[in-house]
Amino acid sequence: MSEFFLELFSEEIPSKLQVNARKRLLEKLKNFFQENEISIKGNLNVFSTPNRLIVYIDKITKKISKKSQEIRGPNINASDKALEGFVRSNNTTKSKVFKKKTNKGEFYFFKIPSQKINTSDLLKENIPNILSKISWNKSMKWNDYNLYWGRPLKSILCVFDGKKLDFNFYHLKSSNTTFIDKETEEKTKSFSNFKSYNSYFKSLGILIDQEKRKSFISNELIKLSNKKKLKVKLKKEILEEVTNIVEKPKILLCEFDEKYLIIPREILIITMQNHQKYFPTFDKKENLTNNFFVVADTIDPKGFVKLGNERVVEARLSDAEFFWKRNKSQNLVKQVSKLKNINYFKGLGSYFDKVQRIRKLCGLISDEMLISKEKIEIASSICKVDLMSDLVGEFPELQGILGGYFAEAQGFDKEISNAVSEHYFPIGMDSITPKKPYSVALSISDKLDSLVGFFGIKLKPTSSKDPYALRRMAISLVRLIIENNKSFKLRDLINYSCMLYKEQGTEFDTKLLQKDLSEFILERLKNYLKEKQIRNDIIESSTNISNIDEILKVFKKSLALNKNIKKDFGQDVISIYKRSSNILFSEKQNSPDIIGSADPGLFKNDFEKNLYKRIHDIRKYFSSIGKSENYEESLKELSLAKNEVNEFFDNVVVNDVDPVIKKNRLELLKMLCKSFENYFNFSKIEA
Repeated sequence: MSEFFLELFSEEIPSKLQVNARKRLLEKLKNFFQENEISIKGNLNVFSTPNRLIVYIDKITKKISKKSQEIRGPNINASDKALEGFVRSNNTTKSKVFKKKTNKGEFYFFKIPSQKINTSDLLKENIPNILSKISWNKSMKWNDYNLYWGRPLKSILCVFDGKKLDFNFYHLKSSNTTFIDKETEEKTKSFSNFKSYNSYFKSLGILIDQEKRKSFISNELIKLSNKKKLKVKLKKEILEEVTNIVEKPKILLCEFDEKYLIIPREILIITMQNHQKYFPTFDKKENLTNNFFVVADTIDPKGFVKLGNERVVEARLSDAEFFWKRNKSQNLVKQVSKLKNINYFKGLGSYFDKVQRIRKLCGLISDEMLISKEKIEIASSICKVDLMSDLVGEFPELQGILGGYFAEAQGFDKEISNAVSEHYFPIGMDSITPKKPYSVALSISDKLDSLVGFFGIKLKPTSSKDPYALRRMAISLVRLIIENNKSFKLRDLINYSCMLYKEQGTEFDTKLLQKDLSEFILERLKNYLKEKQIRNDIIESSTNISNIDEILKVFKKSLALNKNIKKDFGQDVISIYKRSSNILFSEKQNSPDIIGSADPGLFKNDFEKNLYKRIHDIRKYFSSIGKSENYEESLKELSLAKNEVNEFFDNVVVNDVDPVIKKNRLELLKMLCKSFENYFNFSKIEA
């Protein structure tokens, strides 16, 4: 077995482009090796640093054996031109072509003899093609050359079995040499294997393997934070990005002036984390401290790098402090009318219009949630005012959150400021879900108003595009309902929302909108159920409704059935329903008018009477439970019909010779199925 080693040296490639390049290069190489039957016994690794994209295979076959193969050509009755084309395409002669009968007729064939091919020859021939197929989201071209790469490509090192592989890739010629000084690109060094290459760069403090680099950074951050009695939160995306923008990481502990800690912590965290790629620190009580970690790409013996990073943060926080002091004192209520100058969306009015709609929706919801109508209307009136602040202009990801801080600073009730702060949440499937009643009411109203508006002006998502994040908004609506254990009359709220738009001069096709939006929300409910590991057949059965008022009920029923379907009573429920519904289905054509209304006066035996009584017990149960239904107990209640159903089928002939008796027995089974459908339609459940 041999070793294969490839390095592509370029200008610094941004983090996301590196990640994509690694994935695509790995994918292209795997496909190439598979198609050419090149055996790899070791690992196929793709590494990267800001300047280097590296492929390393420690054990790859030196030669590959190609078995002899018969290539079928045209039918013997085809034209001479077809035969000549076949000969030419296979780079052979007519003398080597032979005829052979198959079950589809007689054809010309050409036999490729078995052969041994050097893997190195295949690589030399195909690497340029593989590299050219790597697609970049953004690419650059250097000088007058025609090569497009993530950043200008400067050199290619390629070694197989200790020897360099020669090939050309656009203007570049491969070698066994690379630049070892990325700043000046003056010093070069030759390598004959990956071990010496890796060892050399390791001696310079450079970690070629991004996973080892990431592990080193996270371990050092945790070790240093523990040493300083601090806590550090390693946000996955930031750690990944930092790993890809350094090659010889050095952790520096920096600090900023404590006076900035009076600024809302979200501003400080986003400044350090999202803008500067630093790691903020916290004390044991989860309070933000004025210390932060920087992952530098060099040692810092004189502290210049540390000082430089501290100055950058100082400048940013100084601006943030100025805007914070100015914005928090600007009266929120007086600014509401200024929202008339900010357009929400073409056809949907201004943000002032949106706030008025949300306020009225919140007023309606407040009655259901038993909260103060006055408070929720105040919260909804000021919830968008922070959009006019300097801070939201600088930190758009903090809209709402900053509004909550402004409201708190101006003495608004805590429930009002919390509602303003949380009304954008949850954002999709992963973020936090508001739990406080005022926050829930405002969040639902805001999202419902947006969904109704965009669906009303025919901007609902397509299969591939969702530019206004309406799917995320709808899944957030589903989460607000389920995770707060609340039921809302969404259909009434949608109709009311349409009326509010109409009052402002925008009229929608309410009936069509209700249908489309209901289906859209139910699709998001399906996605939510999938996330909760609910079986697909249960999801399909439970969501086979058009009533979006029952989202919470559907979720709870699905969860209960999913949990208990393998238990005896769960299996009994499915079996009872299937056995009855199968007979009804088989008799559908002969008895199409079965509605589920059996006449006890036509019963001929106790088995029919007992089943009829059990059905009435089930109906009585479902009519008495109300909103406090225990869905597991409901399944157990349904399973109690097992004995009556089995005795009925064991002792009663449904297809009686008397058509009246037969129909009455089918009506009885229909009654049973309809009673079970108080839970939901079990017809799609797989036993």
